Amino acid sequence: MLLSPKIHVGLVVVGSVAALVIACGSDSGSEFGGGEADAGSSGIVPDGSFGSSNGEPEGEDLYANDPPPKWCGPGGDPAPPPPGGTEQCPDDKNKPGCGCTNLNEKAACWTGLRKHRNLGICKDGQTTCTQKNENSLVWGPCEGEVLPAAGATKGKEACGCFSAGQWKIANLSPCTISSTSGNVTTVTAVSTIPNGNTAACPSQTTSAPAQAWSTNTLNVDCAGHFKLCLRIRQGVFETPSANDCILAEVCAESDYKTANVEQAWPDLPGWLGKDAACAAKWHNVPDSQSAGYAEMIVKGQSVRCDAIDDGKGGDLVFNRTKYCPRSCNEPANANNPECVSCQQSGQGQF
Repeated sequence: MLLSPKIHVGLVVVGSVAALVIACGSDSGSEFGGGEADAGSSGIVPDGSFGSSNGEPEGEDLYANDPPPKWCGPGGDPAPPPPGGTEQCPDDKNKPGCGCTNLNEKAACWTGLRKHRNLGICKDGQTTCTQKNENSLVWGPCEGEVLPAAGATKGKEACGCFSAGQWKIANLSPCTISSTSGNVTTVTAVSTIPNGNTAACPSQTTSAPAQAWSTNTLNVDCAGHFKLCLRIRQGVFETPSANDCILAEVCAESDYKTANVEQAWPDLPGWLGKDAACAAKWHNVPDSQSAGYAEMIVKGQSVRCDAIDDGKGGDLVFNRTKYCPRSCNEPANANNPECVSCQQSGQGQF
């Protein structure tokens, strides 16, 4: 799940020992696919009722069983006006067997719920107006339509907002610096300072670096307001635990304005670790072993009013990245199995 060129940095800070770590992975990324974002039910229910044969809706709720997508974005609701037709044959779906006007006319068709239309894996099909009998024309089969996967409630298979996309981060590398005064040794975790395809430890650790830690971009299938965080934990990537201590956590929050367009996200700011004991645990891991991993986290709300969280109102961890052993900073180790995918940047796919 990582992109940029490899970096190999050996660092020595006068009067102390600094250790910079890079992340490891593959260019292919890790997919949200199994789905950890709550995307809602995928069950199919009847279309909303419109009662009368002249296309005029009856009753107070025009979409009793199949409402249009909700809107929680800026400005007015851009939803189209209510369709005409009947419960069985609303004219915004062109469902098979429903009446049409022009023989051989082709049109988009949809037989699922309106809230799932053209999200995730879902897409319209195409239908053709055909001759049913001497006096009537009807829409034919809805060919090529893709509905939500049976039983799916999360991820792109459920056809909900924030089910497809990518968060790219240019620099994931943290730094730990060990300083000794008398018999007391203190380890501090701090953000690195990026410089092109490399990153370096800062010259001081009394405060967070003023320089941003990393640029990043976001590309998602729904607009909305999202808070994205990178949380670095000391622990074993293969068996992550909520008890793994947190070396650092840094976030960037903003409005994502246009769906399916890669947008520059606010820079992840420089940081100074708050847990000296965790920094010491990270720093003291042997150079030949990974010291920990980073979690990519999101929380927010889409313009479709979908809550982007873990399903319980908490942060959603949608991806994890393993950090490489410090020995991978040495050029001589570049071809070691544990080092071949080591890179400074990373991306997580929803």
